Amino acid sequence: MANPQLTRTRILDAAEGLFFHDGIASTGVDRAAAAAGVSIVTLYKHFGSKDNLLREILARRLQDWSTHWESAIAAAESPRERVLAIFDAIETFRASAGETQWCCFLATASERPAPTPGSEDPVFDLIRQDTAMVTKRLTSLATDAGCPDPGSGAAALLLVYNGVLASLLRGAPADPLPMARMTAGLVLDTWAVPPVVVPGK
Repeated sequence: MANPQLTRTRILDAAEGLFFHDGIASTGVDRAAAAAGVSIVTLYKHFGSKDNLLREILARRLQDWSTHWESAIAAAESPRERVLAIFDAIETFRASAGETQWCCFLATASERPAPTPGSEDPVFDLIRQDTAMVTKRLTSLATDAGCPDPGSGAAALLLVYNGVLASLLRGAPADPLPMARMTAGLVLDTWAVPPVVVPGK
């Protein structure tokens, strides 16, 4: 008798590979079921709909990404290195996650219109959760690293982080992580610059 959890994981793995390599809109549940070696009926039994399947994939990715980032932060030896650990986490996460077209959250956002005010979209909620988690953690790390304005510091680092994800899609620079780490380091260097005191002010 098939193990339901193993079947569920197999469907998630197969659908994730198709959604984020060939595209979400162009991948039907029939292809996902066939790639997982199950019937469409079985897929619907586990997930109920394509949206629910996508939501489960994103929730799993968010948890995995958070775990990689936490490990990278724990391995860092200074507040500065803990800020830069996000780039180490990208490297280890991509190595473990297998081939995908690019960031699954950005890919989903690019294919899915934002919900209208007052409406609910559990898939888009996960995109917002990802953004909120990254922003909150960067703000906390910036605070610990002595940033005089942690909110602005986190926003600057978020731009560099987003640039890495876009570069991985574009394919140029071919290896964006070292340059991103260097750029983020320059941002951190500005935090240590004392404010300019204007005489008479």
